[in-house]
Amino acid sequence: MRSPRGLIAISGYLAGRHAPAASESTTGHHSLFFARAFQILAQPEPVRLQKLAAPDSGILELRLERPEVKNAINWDVMRRLRSAIEKIQADATAKVVLVASSVPGAFCAGADLKERRLMSSSEVGEYAGSLRSTFSSFEALPIPTIAVIEGAALGGGLELALSCDLRICGENAELGLPETGLAIIPGAGGTQRLPRIVGVSRAKELIFTGRRCDAAEAVRMGLANYCVPAGEAYQKALDIAREITQKGPLGIRMAKKAINQGMEVSDMPSALAVEGECYDQLLHTQDRLEALAAFAEKRKPVYTGK
Repeated sequence: MRSPRGLIAISGYLAGRHAPAASESTTGHHSLFFARAFQILAQPEPVRLQKLAAPDSGILELRLERPEVKNAINWDVMRRLRSAIEKIQADATAKVVLVASSVPGAFCAGADLKERRLMSSSEVGEYAGSLRSTFSSFEALPIPTIAVIEGAALGGGLELALSCDLRICGENAELGLPETGLAIIPGAGGTQRLPRIVGVSRAKELIFTGRRCDAAEAVRMGLANYCVPAGEAYQKALDIAREITQKGPLGIRMAKKAINQGMEVSDMPSALAVEGECYDQLLHTQDRLEALAAFAEKRKPVYTGK
C-alpha cells in the first residue's frame, strides 16, 4: 500500500515548503520527478472489488483496470486477483460476482508478454501454474460468477472468462486462445474448460488454429450465454444477477455444487448421488420452510441464507 506520509511529503514539496535553493535545471528535474510520482500514485488499482449498494445488495463487482496494456495479466494483477477471491470467499453476504473491465474495447488481452520476455523458463512455468491455480480458485467459488465481455478476451483473458459460470458478450466481443501461435498451449485451464463448454472437437479447432470468434458465433457454439448490442453486456449481466439474488441463496450454492461436481464423475448414478447429497443439505434449512410459507401465503419469500 502506498504511504499517505509519502503523499504529504510530495504535496509539501510542490507547495514550496522547505524547498532548498536550486538552479533552474535542478528545479526542472525535481518538478518532472515529482510530477511523475504524482502520476504513478494517481493510477487506479489494476483489480478493484466492490459491493453494489441496495437494492443490489449481494452483488459484487470485480473490475480489471489496467488500460495501458488492455488488462494484460502480470504477477501483480494475479496477486490482486487472489486477494479479491479470498475476500469474496470470506463474505457471507455475497450472492453473485460480476467480472468486468473498465477499459473500453478490452476485457483482458491475456498474459503480459512484455513481463514474460524477462522471465526464465522456470519462472514462466511458475507463473502459468500460479495463474492456473488462481482461476481454479475463482471457479470454485460457491456463488455464481458472470463474465461481462466487451471487446477482446484473449488467451488468459478468455481463460478467466471460462472459469466463470456465465459469459455475457457485447456484439463487439472477440474471443480466442492464440497460444499455439506463440508455440505454447493455453496453460491456465483453457485446454480443459473449453472442451467441457463447447465440446471436444470444437475446442480442438479453436485451440489448434488459434482462431478468434465473435460474440454471435460464441453464442451459437455455447461459449457465451448472450450476445447483446455493444456497451450493453454489463446491464444484461446485472439483470441476470438480480434474478439470481431473488432466489434462495443456499439453493443457488447447492445447485452450483451439484452441477459442477456431477459433471466431473463418469456415470449417471454417481452424478445423481451428488445431486441427492446436495438436495439433502437443503431439507432442514429455514429458507426452505420460508419458501413454502411464502407460497401458501401468496407473498414474496424473505430468505436469510440459513
